[in-house]
Amino acid sequence: MNQAQGNIRWHPAAITAAERERSKGQRGAALWFTGLSGAGKSTIAAIVDHRLHAAGRHSYILDGDNLRFGLCKDLGFSPEDRAENIRRIGEVARLFVDAGLIVLCAAISPYRRDREQARALVGAGRFIEIFVDTELAECERRDPKGLYRRARAGEITGFSGIDAPYERPEAPELRLVGGPSSGPDALAEQVLAHLLAQHILTGT
Repeated sequence: MNQAQGNIRWHPAAITAAERERSKGQRGAALWFTGLSGAGKSTIAAIVDHRLHAAGRHSYILDGDNLRFGLCKDLGFSPEDRAENIRRIGEVARLFVDAGLIVLCAAISPYRRDREQARALVGAGRFIEIFVDTELAECERRDPKGLYRRARAGEITGFSGIDAPYERPEAPELRLVGGPSSGPDALAEQVLAHLLAQHILTGT
């Protein structure tokens, strides 16, 4: 415990998480989209977010790239910085879930231990690991940001799937098989069906 922690205390909210959920007709949950760069995480999350909003639900996207412009802009891509990046995203996701929102986190999050730390922060039954399982060759074919080309050329290092590891989830709550035959709209429908089956979307 550092000195500052010894001088602070947790202030409980006057409104409980259950009360917030009832007012929204949903359960707070973190949908954690993991997969290689270019797998389709952000695209699928955006479609799910749009459909939830259209249905009058309360959701928000925490995109890994976007957060590196602010909350995580001081971090690089070493294993230690990646771990801290995921810890910060997990802490923010925990707050969103406590507020009764469905938060969609789209981040490569290549290490199992970091994803499990995020799960522990959010809490059992509230963390839904969604593995967007798109083959490396397909991700390279897409290469929406030109990063694979640069990684192959040695212009950038520490790139997941090329010269840095990506540890596949062993037992995700949901596995989405990406590729040329699986469009993002169909994969988003699988996510929404899972939310209904798990009673994340209530009041319907």
